Amino acid sequence: MKTKDSIKKYSPQPTVILVEPQMGENIGAAARAMWNFGLERLRIVNPRDGWPNQKAVVMASGAGRLLDEASIYNTTNESIADLTYVFATTARVRGLNKNVITPLQAMKKTRNLIESGERVGVLFGPERAGLSNDDTALARDIISIPVNPSFPSLNLAQSVLLNAYEWRNGGRDPISIIDQPKLAKSLDIKILTDAYEKELSEKGFFWPEDKASSMRLHLKSLFSRLLLSDADVRILHGVRKSLTRIKRARD
Repeated sequence: MKTKDSIKKYSPQPTVILVEPQMGENIGAAARAMWNFGLERLRIVNPRDGWPNQKAVVMASGAGRLLDEASIYNTTNESIADLTYVFATTARVRGLNKNVITPLQAMKKTRNLIESGERVGVLFGPERAGLSNDDTALARDIISIPVNPSFPSLNLAQSVLLNAYEWRNGGRDPISIIDQPKLAKSLDIKILTDAYEKELSEKGFFWPEDKASSMRLHLKSLFSRLLLSDADVRILHGVRKSLTRIKRARD
């Protein structure tokens, strides 16, 4: 399921993606936090209590328009398919080899990426458990908010608000954006990852069986972490097909 995207012309900004939010009130509060700092692009993945949600509307108060224009998706992969750079907000890195940065660093990076023509999204996980390993693996960088380690839990809307604040007030790094190649869309990275996973599975790469799931997760994380351009994706597809042709010719 995916609702129509709004035809409204947004100012350049990151997209906020709420993954499987559990309470309408938290969705509404997140929308209100976004609108406080000028963010308008909201996507929601598989909300637990369905959509539309009247409790979200009440909590959003003057930010109800963001809920009206929000796009609803079944899966996280679908929600980021057209994006070229994705951050994941989580307090737990869980062994994935990702660059971990603060909201301020992430929003500075986001500004530079958007100014160079990239489409950026920020994933926020469910209230109870946060983002799953599979969803976190889709991101290039992890945003970790430096909270009290004895009490790291943040409300969904609080996490959205802290990142939105840094977007609104964060400075710009003096990084040149001239002649930087455009990054590949997340959908193209997924297609590439799925193709490699299929070929490797057929060759018996994911062994022993008790480690196969972890190996698949780290393969997904590896491809999402790389700054792959469209040309890079084409080359990697070519490498995979060439190796397959060589093997078949020998057989």
